[in-house]
Amino acid sequence: MQTTYNGKSLPADGEPIKYADGKYQVPDHPIVPFIEGDGTGRDIWRASQRVFDAAVEKAYGGKRSVKWFEVYAGEKAFREFKTWLPDDTVNAARDLRVSIKGPLTTPVGGGIRSLNVALRQILDLYSCVRPVKYYQGVPSPVKYPEKLDVVIFRENTEDVYAGIEFKEGTPEAAKLISFLNDDMLKGGKKKVRTDSGVGIKPISITGTKRLVRYAIKYAIENKRKSVTLVHKGNIQKFTEGAFREWGYEVAVDEFRDAVVTERESWILGNQEANPKLTVEENAALIEPGLEFGSEDFRKELFAEVKGVLDSIGKSHGNGQWKKKVLINDRIADSIFQQIIIRPDEYSVLACPNLNGDYISDACAAQVGGLGIAPGANIGDGYAVFEATHGTAPKYADKDVINPGSVMLSGVMLFEFLGWHEAARLVESSMEKTIQQKHVTYDFERQMQGATKVKTSEFATRMIENM
Repeated sequence: MQTTYNGKSLPADGEPIKYADGKYQVPDHPIVPFIEGDGTGRDIWRASQRVFDAAVEKAYGGKRSVKWFEVYAGEKAFREFKTWLPDDTVNAARDLRVSIKGPLTTPVGGGIRSLNVALRQILDLYSCVRPVKYYQGVPSPVKYPEKLDVVIFRENTEDVYAGIEFKEGTPEAAKLISFLNDDMLKGGKKKVRTDSGVGIKPISITGTKRLVRYAIKYAIENKRKSVTLVHKGNIQKFTEGAFREWGYEVAVDEFRDAVVTERESWILGNQEANPKLTVEENAALIEPGLEFGSEDFRKELFAEVKGVLDSIGKSHGNGQWKKKVLINDRIADSIFQQIIIRPDEYSVLACPNLNGDYISDACAAQVGGLGIAPGANIGDGYAVFEATHGTAPKYADKDVINPGSVMLSGVMLFEFLGWHEAARLVESSMEKTIQQKHVTYDFERQMQGATKVKTSEFATRMIENM
């Protein structure tokens, strides 16, 4: 490990977080790298750091503290080092394990390596984690925002993030289209139009299973009621559909004692409601129209019912399945309706990359928007917590922006470290401050009788409310 990064020495009174045997070893005074961010990030980080330090001091009375260590990316890095993302910044995130960042901009004309992309690739941060819940007092466009409390696990390394594209009209596109039409699709009715742009989206067993594994572990450890696999497998059977199948495999093969699938719950529930049910009768209840299916289909379904009753009837029967984490799946477009009209039926969502992107923002919109939406990119041994919104440069250095996204990302960071008392102080003081209608302009204009305050003043009131 280096002792200096970007020409700055590590805090002498802090220690690095370590990772061994799948567990983090967190000292009482961990060194945590931070990037304050571009644009409004400067105001937001100053306010957030004050709140974080106050919460840790109040929770632990000096026995614990965070030794913040600034690293550079974006505009500040370019001014200082003539590069948008110094290698030492990436090195610090790798060596010190757990870090946090504000929003970063991408300059017009490009030329910048995306910090998120670089860190995802180098540290293999395969899970984008987005908790979405309602805080009392936050203005919302829906009637019952408090019913939504989900944690979204979005696969972070493949699908469209690893997509390969070729522009329409290029030799590369023509070559691929020719290969598809003349070789892979030869003799069939399906053809790719020759004036198409073409893209390939990979979804792997490896990427899927480690993402779903992480989501199920989280659900078990945090006593969440369900994990929903979100996919478009009815159309894309061997990518999105495979995501669904591999997700169920992880659940059943690795977490058998702790989970029950939705179909298993139907079978067990039917049998408990009527112990005299035959296998055939039970099958007819879970698959209406069974009599119209082929003989092979019926035999397969009968075998499924018998297999469930024989394998987990004793361990999960007699209502025991109701105490397990429910594993189910939903079609991607359907879930957008579900989280609005039946949000309390969902708890943890595990998604391929693009589905997770859409659904996390759609959920955030119900509980106040991206201004208070936290997030993290997490892998095995590394984590980067971050604001999920942009830099809003026209408001830079005006001390007016809502700091909620970074502050709640700090709550995630403290939870990750096991510092639950500090996390609760930040979270509860934010909610209390909002309930007092002492808010930044974005909320003030939506709340009758609210007092508009600066970013720094919002932080001060939060500290007073701890």
